[in-house]
Amino acid sequence: MHELTTLIKNDMLPALGVTEPGAIAFCVAKTRSYVSGDLKKLTVALNSGMYKNAFTCGIPNSKEVGNVFAAALGYVAGNADKGLEALADVTAEDNVSAQKLIDEGKIAVELDGITSRIFIKATIETSEGNAAVTIRDTHTGITKIEANGEVLFVSEGESLADTTEAEAAAAIHSIHSYTLAEIFDYIKNVPAEEISFVSEAYRVNLELFNEGLENPRTTFARHLLAMNGGHVISENEMTTASLLCNAAIEARVIGLDKPAMSITGSGAHGIIATMPLYGYAKIHNIPDETLWRATMLSYLVCTFIKEYSGRLSAFCGCAIAAGSGMACALVYLKGGGLTEMEYTLCNMASSITGMICDGGNQGCTMKGVAACDAAFRSVEFAMNGIHIDSVHGINGKTPEETMRNMGLIASPGMIGTEKTIVEIFEEKLK
Repeated sequence: MHELTTLIKNDMLPALGVTEPGAIAFCVAKTRSYVSGDLKKLTVALNSGMYKNAFTCGIPNSKEVGNVFAAALGYVAGNADKGLEALADVTAEDNVSAQKLIDEGKIAVELDGITSRIFIKATIETSEGNAAVTIRDTHTGITKIEANGEVLFVSEGESLADTTEAEAAAAIHSIHSYTLAEIFDYIKNVPAEEISFVSEAYRVNLELFNEGLENPRTTFARHLLAMNGGHVISENEMTTASLLCNAAIEARVIGLDKPAMSITGSGAHGIIATMPLYGYAKIHNIPDETLWRATMLSYLVCTFIKEYSGRLSAFCGCAIAAGSGMACALVYLKGGGLTEMEYTLCNMASSITGMICDGGNQGCTMKGVAACDAAFRSVEFAMNGIHIDSVHGINGKTPEETMRNMGLIASPGMIGTEKTIVEIFEEKLK
């Protein structure tokens, strides 16, 4: 199996609700499994990206939002065996129990540093003992487990805890050893059966989309349907893509009970990277195998940008990284080549780069609308030879440089922005 196939296959995971509440619940549930007794105190420490992304996002099987409630539900009913779907089995009674723990002052969430590197540490003290689980750099990447003063597990990742943001950014991810030309060559020639697993992303994301259309809690979804003439698939590529993409995003961020297929640790990234391609393929009767190849291209370009920006940063990786990946895949589906992809990346870099991420919330729907619009227009221009020249702005001399520069805008470029966003959030709590 090709290295790039393995990279995506390992990264593509279902996530229920916004990924960050799922990760918080997973960490808490894992911690709870190492200690018994009545809860005295649960404290969850989060880096700024994690804190921000889960701040007001919906929680699956609950009408509540945010870090504290996600932590409380993780303790009451989280299932660590289900990973990012840890809250899949939550009941109405569990919501009541979680609120009771919050009201009793037994749940606390703390900000632990302004950084795009994922960090979660759940510490539980009970009548019979204590336990702590630490996660770093990926949403379920446990690096340390402690119980009753004993270290039960420690990974190499924990020893890299003091690595600076700059040092982490300088580390070479495997995706960065490839050029866009090599990625394009791979997706054209990889055996179809090797990448057929991406069809599962469409099954999962379409179920989420349908939930978004049918559930009375959504608002954007039905209006996007009306904007598409009342049809899920119309002759209008852009409105079809926006409907498929953003009804699913809205369903996800308000916490409806269907998972998204995530990429680079984000369900919204996974939705934007796939659903517009599905709409285009249906309109033009494109074979499944061609869609799979386009999807792998979309995922890989998204990953290329995202591994420079950091998993959780102050810019909207959903629109910028996933949107750019999806745009390159559209070029492929339209019969374009490397030149048109390079033009498309320059158009995307010169337009929506810098869009802020102020957490996983209903605003992600509007960001998804903007991403779809920018992608389709960038591709339309590129396919006609129209593009922002590489001498302008942050565009690079090569597509690899352009993607790298897009990522660097987020980290280290927007660390100050991240701090300001968190400060605004904390002011809103007062």
